[in-house]
Amino acid sequence: MNNIQIPPVVKNLLIINGIMLFASWVFKQQGIDLSKILGAYYFDSPKFEIWQIFTYMFMHADISHLFFNMFGLFMFGGILEHKWGAKKFLNFYLITGLGALALQWLVQGIEVYQITGSFLNKSILPLDLLAERQFNPDVFSPDQASTLYSSYFGPMVGASGAVFGIMTAFAVLYPNMELMLLFIPFPVKAKYFIPIYIVIELFLGVARIQGDSIAHFAHLGGALIGFILAKIWKDKDRFYNYYD
Repeated sequence: MNNIQIPPVVKNLLIINGIMLFASWVFKQQGIDLSKILGAYYFDSPKFEIWQIFTYMFMHADISHLFFNMFGLFMFGGILEHKWGAKKFLNFYLITGLGALALQWLVQGIEVYQITGSFLNKSILPLDLLAERQFNPDVFSPDQASTLYSSYFGPMVGASGAVFGIMTAFAVLYPNMELMLLFIPFPVKAKYFIPIYIVIELFLGVARIQGDSIAHFAHLGGALIGFILAKIWKDKDRFYNYYD
């Protein structure tokens, strides 16, 4: 039986993400929450630091969060890395992760603007009171207060945006490849499964189901950037192949 050959970038990403989850558990035993240091906060939050735009991609909430993201990376990322090469694939991974965060920030900014009339509220909202959840009920409804607190003091973690970018690029490049999935008893072509999955994410993001803390718009941001890059690079490959 042949050994599974995992290309270097995918392999290292799997290892790093696993190490970071383990480190999070170790630090938590010491009373330190790494997700609050390395997770990405809204850009206007007093807790935002510039390094978070990269480090959030390597943090996960728990083992199931890590497993499903790494499963997607393993299933689809290796094929893309073999096609593009290590450097190009790593750039793709990081760019889609940044795109995921950018769309999530945009959605958060719109929500904050709808409540307060401004995207930047350091001079409008008393952030010290906001951090302690001390809201004036005559100014903010419970739902508005919850949205503001979540936007300013809820860090986003996970590689889901980058993984959605990978899945989308895979569907663009290999639309007719049939996928065997655990919860579907028959093969489904990538061009059907992945768009349906993205539509479900869009619905969940718009519906904002109560109790759902998943950053669905970050997933969509990664998917959008992944689609754009895959189309550009695919057309470029066709151009160079034609003239070679």
